[in-house]
Amino acid sequence: MQAAKSLFTYPRYWAECYGTAPFLPMSRQEMDALGWDSCDIIIISGDAYVDHPSFGMAVVGRLLESQGFRVGIIAQPDWQSADAFRTLGQPNLFFAVSAGNMDSMINRYTADLKIRHDDAYTPNNEGGKRPDRAVLIYTQRCREAYKDTPVLAGGIEASLRRIAHYDYWSNKVRRSVLMDSKADLLVYGNAERAVVEVAHRVAAGQEMKEIRDVRGTACMLSELPVDWEVKDSTRIDTPGRVDAHKNPYHWEENNVAMEAPCATQGGAKEDAPVTTGAQVVYIRPAAGSKQQYVLLPSYEKVSKDPVLYAHTSRVLHLETNPSNARTLVQKHGDRYVWLNPPPVPLSTEELDDVFELPYQRVPHPAYGDAKIPAYDMIRFSVNIMRGCFGGCSFCSITEHEGRVIQSRSEDSVVREIEKIRDMTPGFTGTISDLGGPTANMYHLNCVSEEIHANCRRLSCVFPTICKNLVTDQSPTTRLYRRARELKGIKRVMIASGLRYDLAVLDPEYVKELVTHHVGGYLKIAPEHTESGPLSKMMKPGMGAYDQFKEMFDRFSKEAGKEQYLIPYFIAAHPGTTDEDMLGLAFWLKSNGFRADQVQTFYPSPMAMATTMYHTEKDPIHRVNYKSDKMVIPKGELKRRLHKAFLRYHDPDNWPILREALKNMGKAHLIGYGKKHLIPPTQPANHASSKTAAKQSAGRAKAGRGKILTQHTGLPPRAGNRPGKAARKAIKRGGKPKR
Repeated sequence: MQAAKSLFTYPRYWAECYGTAPFLPMSRQEMDALGWDSCDIIIISGDAYVDHPSFGMAVVGRLLESQGFRVGIIAQPDWQSADAFRTLGQPNLFFAVSAGNMDSMINRYTADLKIRHDDAYTPNNEGGKRPDRAVLIYTQRCREAYKDTPVLAGGIEASLRRIAHYDYWSNKVRRSVLMDSKADLLVYGNAERAVVEVAHRVAAGQEMKEIRDVRGTACMLSELPVDWEVKDSTRIDTPGRVDAHKNPYHWEENNVAMEAPCATQGGAKEDAPVTTGAQVVYIRPAAGSKQQYVLLPSYEKVSKDPVLYAHTSRVLHLETNPSNARTLVQKHGDRYVWLNPPPVPLSTEELDDVFELPYQRVPHPAYGDAKIPAYDMIRFSVNIMRGCFGGCSFCSITEHEGRVIQSRSEDSVVREIEKIRDMTPGFTGTISDLGGPTANMYHLNCVSEEIHANCRRLSCVFPTICKNLVTDQSPTTRLYRRARELKGIKRVMIASGLRYDLAVLDPEYVKELVTHHVGGYLKIAPEHTESGPLSKMMKPGMGAYDQFKEMFDRFSKEAGKEQYLIPYFIAAHPGTTDEDMLGLAFWLKSNGFRADQVQTFYPSPMAMATTMYHTEKDPIHRVNYKSDKMVIPKGELKRRLHKAFLRYHDPDNWPILREALKNMGKAHLIGYGKKHLIPPTQPANHASSKTAAKQSAGRAKAGRGKILTQHTGLPPRAGNRPGKAARKAIKRGGKPKR
């Protein structure tokens, strides 16, 4: 991996003389007050503008401002015409378009494809303030407003749709968003390096559509370079013999000679995997050889062939390590999506500088007293790291932020806590979270840069924790201790997802967490109890949960506290059978859990579990045409049944569960005893389903749902918690009755 230019060493653009704006302007009046006649870059965002480092567009805007550019923001514009996109005039350099902190389709629709009527990233939680497929619509309106102005697409929606991808909402494989939006360039992942380099190149006079070599970007090409070596992806990860044995990449028009993709040869090959224990090392090309790109199956092929789609998904995930990832190419019609390798991760110093830009840490004054739920959720929290090496197949963090953990320094985190204490309205002394994508991966990386540079594991912790992974969580422990000793800080809570299979390797960390940073409940995510679905989720078995629970209970008792673990579970995940959900339901019942709300599997773009859902193949392993089909809970009735198992205690679900248990040959589980799951009759005074639905909606509106995965592009997920009596007991400080 080549060394990256330091993020803050570029010569500043001439407009730095205008200084720092109190807020990035959203109107011409604000521009006039700053003395600007125009903006150099205008950001179009699907979110309300909150000047806070947890909001991606604020980070991009402040970063570009630090480079000397004049940056304006048009937040949640009316997309019905181009007029709103002319609000700040024509940008001198380019538009930067993002759907916001969530994919616009996930933001708008539930896992059951029902319209959401709220939006946590909008003032007063109002839904419908951004269009479906926002990147496409926003880019089109920018073109209509100023047709000659370049458009740079980014954010999580663009990131997760950078190549051909299965789209749950239309139930088909869609083309790369770059192709459909006709943006000049796409940036993916945490794009600070790419955005800064592109901005300076465009400012220096280079056409954006001619920028083809920036890491973390994708562009469209009409012709492929002839001085690069072509690597057929099916030679790297063979999907299996096709009956006709025809090369699916034969290009008569380009006269490119390629080997048959499904042929097998004896002997060692370049790129052949070498397995050494838990570590997988790939033989790399010899020094001085040509640059390589990996040719993926075309959009036309993957849209029709599930096996090639699954193969493509697998290769994409194998090419995500910035140290060894190669350029990927996918043909779309007569053009090609050219996907450069992922960006070089930010150093601790660079990440500190990004988080310490002059954010106001509040919403733009234009919103007045309107409440923005996503801001209310994070305004007293601190992001201490980025990335996740867990690789959970259903999660979008890996595809967007990558597997390399990028951590801030302890000093920088402390300075942000002090800013919250001194600047944030309404602060009463409690930091609501110190975390990020995970709570306990802070400063955890590979023991050796050389080993990491050759690694292509999909996960550092599945199927087992890699022996080369640093698992010492003492840096996190030290940070917790220092944070809670700060003047004016009464409590520091941990609300980010906890990787408990890592936590149990460091009992001191668990003791510190349980003793000082849990407020009655600690939420963790086993996701399931049965080995079948867990293996497809790339999650640890319940043995790790049991081990963590034992430590949690012991340390809680030693601290004299009554505290509870609140586990999350997913219904209808690929690879889950009805018997698996039955096993989970009995686990919940035997452990006294009742789920208020449940999470049904949501096929988000590019996730490996989404590939499973679409193709019925398992991309965690090599795929071929003879592979067995996976069990995929599809269709409204099946997904509703799996959801009902999670809420076995709800009388509304008893009829469907009774029918299912009878069909499964499990009618003996219907009865009134402890060994039964559900009773044979409905309660006499049971409310109708319609009334129950209204009550459920009222509970959600009252604030029981939490925005727990705002960085992943996934919707909010509410937890499973003890019953009402247990909750009252915790408030009293006593022990609930069993």
